[in-house]
Amino acid sequence: MTGQYGPWGIVAGGSDGVGAAFAHEMAARNLNVVLVARRVTVLEAFAEEIRAEYGVEVRTVALDLSTPDALARLADATSDLEIGLFVYNAGGDDYSTPFLDKDLDTHLKLIHRNCDSVVEAAYRFGAPMVARQRGGVILVTSGAAWAGGATLATYGATKAFDLLLAEALWAEWRTSGVDVLALVLGKTDTPSMRRVFDAKGEPYGDAADPADVAKQALDHLADGPTWIFGSQNPTGGSPFGATSRRDAVLAMSRHSHTSRASTGS
Repeated sequence: MTGQYGPWGIVAGGSDGVGAAFAHEMAARNLNVVLVARRVTVLEAFAEEIRAEYGVEVRTVALDLSTPDALARLADATSDLEIGLFVYNAGGDDYSTPFLDKDLDTHLKLIHRNCDSVVEAAYRFGAPMVARQRGGVILVTSGAAWAGGATLATYGATKAFDLLLAEALWAEWRTSGVDVLALVLGKTDTPSMRRVFDAKGEPYGDAADPADVAKQALDHLADGPTWIFGSQNPTGGSPFGATSRRDAVLAMSRHSHTSRASTGS
């Protein structure tokens, strides 16, 4: 792991949920970890936990990835490190509401965090990996990317962007020694998911364990471009198959009203 993806890995969105699980799993595989999140207190406490449990080095960078200069600041804060793995897990949406019921600034911040910042992260941290001929990038996306769905308009669109970006980078970098994986998640037991269901007064039901997600993703990082967690055919295509786009959109819309495709990202 350290030979191909080390010595340092970055987890963007790394203080809880799937991001925290990635940090645990990476540290367990002897990678030093840079944790990126907004909440300084939570970030520092989690960093101490990782250091104590695994004996690796941990650096924290408190950033809001929806701000325009976030990735430049992250690159500056890690300029002395050799980053061999980048996991972009930020960009969750804690609530599902009709498009016009959210203010425009909320939509634009989500687009920046899930699209602009992802492109910048891939560019800034992927270029040295390609130059070294080794490394890995995981973009955590969502089942909401498969088709448009009512109350998921901007979120689903950004996750579709991440899915296609990861697949395209895999195609470009696969002969350069850099592995890229689009990790597609369905309902995953994260604090974000619990907030969504608690707000609706709904039971959590079956949900993926973030620890299982992180382990499987790292085990299959070289099996890109896409890994659909929980699928019987994880490297396959859309679960809608040959369904018409119209019917897929209607099915996604029904799903968003009943349980919402909540992920850790």
